[in-house]
Amino acid sequence: MKITLPYSGLQWSDLWFVLQGIGNTVLLTVIAATIGTIIGLALGWARGESKTARWAFAPIINVVRSVPLIIQLILASSFFAMAGGEASPLVAGCVVLSLYMGVLTSELVRAGLASVHITLRRAARSLGMSYWQELRHVSAPLALRAVFPGWVGTLIALTKDTALVGVLGYVELMRATQILINRTNEALLILTGAGLFYFLICYPISRYCRRLEKAMNHD
Repeated sequence: MKITLPYSGLQWSDLWFVLQGIGNTVLLTVIAATIGTIIGLALGWARGESKTARWAFAPIINVVRSVPLIIQLILASSFFAMAGGEASPLVAGCVVLSLYMGVLTSELVRAGLASVHITLRRAARSLGMSYWQELRHVSAPLALRAVFPGWVGTLIALTKDTALVGVLGYVELMRATQILINRTNEALLILTGAGLFYFLICYPISRYCRRLEKAMNHD
């Protein structure tokens, strides 16, 4: 009688499957980081310049920062389903992660603008600059230097948080890793490889952004 083994070994085709997962992770990170940064810049500026905006957006920011991302992902997917439209895991993940990135970035931007001393802003205005000229040439460059390191840390954290979108069925790197572990029972080897891939994604970002930060500080 032929005995069927419950597990199968790793195959070369599994490498392509993992690479697809890496591509999905990078795609989700790029979309969420781009949209989230734009949201964060606008929201952070509004909350830094207007007390009304600060109070109006405070509930949303507190909820997004306090509720675990995995719960937000499940609730967002359920909301789309109840609304009558089935959003793909990529769309639901982009919405949640973009909002999360936007909220965290907005707090960095607000704090960065607040770190610019009021006397510098008044001096620029006294020289005849308009509000937008002062913001562009004085406040924004100084705030960017203060915000940039925190934003880089948020971007790297976002890259790792994309693993949570796997609960919706999106096959990113961690989800692909789990599928392979269930099929091959090679947990140690596969997780080591996944950790290496995350390192190869995040470390170049960190190094490149560090070079940009040094360049900004030398200007």
